Amino acid sequence: MRRKQVLATGEVYHIFSRSIANFEILNNASEFERMLELLNYYNYPLDTRFSHFLEMQWVQQMGFYKSLDTISKDKDQLVQVIAYCLMPTHIHLILKQLKENGISDYMRKVLDGYTKYFNAIHKRKGPLWESKFQNVLVDNDDQLIHLTRYLHLNPVTARLVEKPEDWIFSSYREYLGSSNNSFCQFDDLLDIKPHAYRKFVNDQVSYQRELAKIKRLIVD
Repeated sequence: MRRKQVLATGEVYHIFSRSIANFEILNNASEFERMLELLNYYNYPLDTRFSHFLEMQWVQQMGFYKSLDTISKDKDQLVQVIAYCLMPTHIHLILKQLKENGISDYMRKVLDGYTKYFNAIHKRKGPLWESKFQNVLVDNDDQLIHLTRYLHLNPVTARLVEKPEDWIFSSYREYLGSSNNSFCQFDDLLDIKPHAYRKFVNDQVSYQRELAKIKRLIVD
């Protein structure tokens, strides 16, 4: 599904973006980490590019982070990041739009920011992404919980790892309560304990049976 409709504030969407020709654009830990930094940084109404932020002195950066904490407390984030999974050729996000045009503004900055970074590192020019992004509306909590599992099992399905917790570039560890990061916000939407969620994800039989429930939401 191509992004044509206006995304509604307060709604939850599965957001997906793939590289051109399935080109591997996330090749190593540094590139995955840069994408995660961009996903965090651009969730705020900021005028400073992330590349310029990195050029600031350490003291300036610390002051900047304090200002971000204030912004966060004031609920000025563009989106609520519910779950994510970064793959070598594409990224999956589950986002709730908090501000008008929040998802579009957020994704534009993130994808453009990563393109500039990747092109500079690899000395290339031109676009990196197949399209700006694709989106599918998530209708209810049942779809949402199954969709998070689909995201978290992506690396296992692609045979990148044996277990979903071995893939550190997804939000799965946050769902298990075993991550030091608090990037995602899902407690207000998903009422499930870490041990129960682990069992839910590892229940492959259930996963296959329930996949039909979210077939409409899978855009890759």
